[in-house]
Amino acid sequence: MRIRAIGNLLILCTTVALSYGMQASKPHYAELTAPIPIDGAMHDTVRARSFDVRLDKVVFARTLKTEQFGQERLLTTSGLWAVATTDLTAASTSTTVADGTWQGPTGLRYRQTERLSYRQDMPPHAIDPGLERSGLFVFEVPPDQIRGASLLIAARQFAPLDAQARISLDALPTGADGQPADVLPEYDLDAAMPSVQGKS
Repeated sequence: MRIRAIGNLLILCTTVALSYGMQASKPHYAELTAPIPIDGAMHDTVRARSFDVRLDKVVFARTLKTEQFGQERLLTTSGLWAVATTDLTAASTSTTVADGTWQGPTGLRYRQTERLSYRQDMPPHAIDPGLERSGLFVFEVPPDQIRGASLLIAARQFAPLDAQARISLDALPTGADGQPADVLPEYDLDAAMPSVQGKS
């Protein structure tokens, strides 16, 4: 009788442990409906569902120089400014590309800065089929989140099951400490402002 009770107790404990393990290991709803990454590298055209994107240039700087309402502003940050210049084209119908995220090598994510939302070359970028348009994505990132990072670009911030371009930044030159090889003391956004008109 006692052996049967011990056996039943062992079966009960095993069932509870298996049930807990299954509950803890199942994917969360956010993971099940997350954007679908389309992988690519710098200088390659990454084709998402509604847009194509190519990333050719990322500039790192300690200070950004910009003009707002006729006055010059110098923006500093506790990390580094990362200015990514992209070429965007709509796939089949006119659309917008509004979301950019810097994903560091450890998985930490940094959303595009909101300190430059007044600029016309910042998201959302309105794009049309057959007309390539340049657009900036600007981030404030810690120096140790650069080597092995990726740039994530999507049409919208919340886009369940939509395609998301995931561009590897392995081509960026970095030093032995993992930090960018070239960091400018100051970068003038207006001098480097890409055209907001379509290019043929």
